[in-house]
Amino acid sequence: MYIKNARFLKGVIGDDASLHDNLRHIAFIGRSNVGKSSLINSITNKKTLAFSSSTPGRTLQINIYSTDDPVLLLDFPGFGYAKTDIKQREKIRKMILWYITVFEKKDRLFVLIIDSKVGLTDYDMEVIKIFKDIGIDYVLVANKADKLNQKETSKLKKDITSVLGLDTYVLYSTTKKMGTKELLSIINP
Repeated sequence: MYIKNARFLKGVIGDDASLHDNLRHIAFIGRSNVGKSSLINSITNKKTLAFSSSTPGRTLQINIYSTDDPVLLLDFPGFGYAKTDIKQREKIRKMILWYITVFEKKDRLFVLIIDSKVGLTDYDMEVIKIFKDIGIDYVLVANKADKLNQKETSKLKKDITSVLGLDTYVLYSTTKKMGTKELLSIINP
C-alpha cells in the first residue's frame, strides 16, 4: 500500500495557482534533516522522487508532488537549523508560517516529522502550539525509530503522550518501512 504514481509537479516559494485546487494537501514539515523528503520517497515507494540530502537546509521551496490519489504532497523546507544564511532561514520561516496561518485551505493535513533520537524540540513545540491555537489537523511522525533501543522507544512514547497528550502518532523508519501502513491509513483514508 503506497501512494501511487507520485510525480514532481513544481516548486514554489509562496502563493501559487497550483496550491488553489480541489485536492487535499498533505504537508510534510519538520526541522531540517529529520527525513521529510525520505519519508515522501518511502510512502510513494520511489527512491528518488523527493531530493534528500544529509546536509541540512537543501530544500528551499515548497516542492509539490501530484498523485493518482486526490491529494497533493507538499515537501516543505526544514525549520530551525539549516546550512544557509540568516536571511534565507528567515524567508523559509515566513513561508512556512504563511502556509500554516494565512493560506486558506480547508482540506489539508500536516505531517509533523521529528527525529526519534532527538525527540521533541522547542521548534516542534512551537509549531504544535500554533496548530492547536488555530485548530489545524496534524499527525506526529517520529522518524528514524529503527535507531532506538527498547528503553529509548518507551521514553519517546511516554514523552509524546505526556507532553502532547497525543494517543495517535506514528513511529516510522524510512529504511525499514516501519509505520508506512499506519501513516498511509491516516493521511489517505
